[in-house]
Amino acid sequence: MSRANAEEQRAYFARGANKKTMLPGATPYVLRHIDEVLAFGGLQAGERVLDVGCGMGRHAFLLAGRGLHVEGLELSPQLLARMREFDHGQYNIATYCADIAARPAELEGRYDALLGFFFLHHVQHLEAAFASMAGMLRPGGRAVFIEPNPRNLLYYLQVLLTPGMRWSAEKGMLNMVPGRLFPLMRSAGFHNMRARRFGFFPPVLRNRSWGGWAERLCERIPILDPVLPFQMFRCDRPAGGARP
Repeated sequence: MSRANAEEQRAYFARGANKKTMLPGATPYVLRHIDEVLAFGGLQAGERVLDVGCGMGRHAFLLAGRGLHVEGLELSPQLLARMREFDHGQYNIATYCADIAARPAELEGRYDALLGFFFLHHVQHLEAAFASMAGMLRPGGRAVFIEPNPRNLLYYLQVLLTPGMRWSAEKGMLNMVPGRLFPLMRSAGFHNMRARRFGFFPPVLRNRSWGGWAERLCERIPILDPVLPFQMFRCDRPAGGARP
């Protein structure tokens, strides 16, 4: 990521430090994302994971509550400061303020898994980011991401109608397709790439008492699968071989 782009991203997310959609909270909507990532990544309590683009801890706190040893990487120092405020000393999650494409030396080969929640589509240079992330994983580790599905038209309405959201910061969602991501993952030394879509409702509906069963019902309708709003991508670092 260039210095200009990094500064733009810091400013963009710092402006959202009080947005409800970024604040920590254990709503059914957020818990569904946690459950799906844990299952898709085959994550077990006791594993060391890095929440890449951890923001204010929206997902990191919930992951720590599931017994994972969580650390966080974030470009914005303002968001990390808010994360420490929200933690109230409960988890004391170690955090690193850095660009994903230039990993801190102390993170080399440190993690069993890297997780990203709506982070990847904000990365300018994906090839460099994947190479850096591969170097943070132990042999046999994996990276799992949840990203918006660019085939779902509601995302474009969200960008258009939500104050503070800008297409210049969100347009990377167009790259969130297997045909674009898998070759870059492979070039970085990953293998065993896979993807899966899920979800249907925005938070205001998913958090209703009926939201869970209704969403599962919609997911079973084959014609809806291509436009389901959330995509998960997973790639694994080979168990042997040289470190990237």
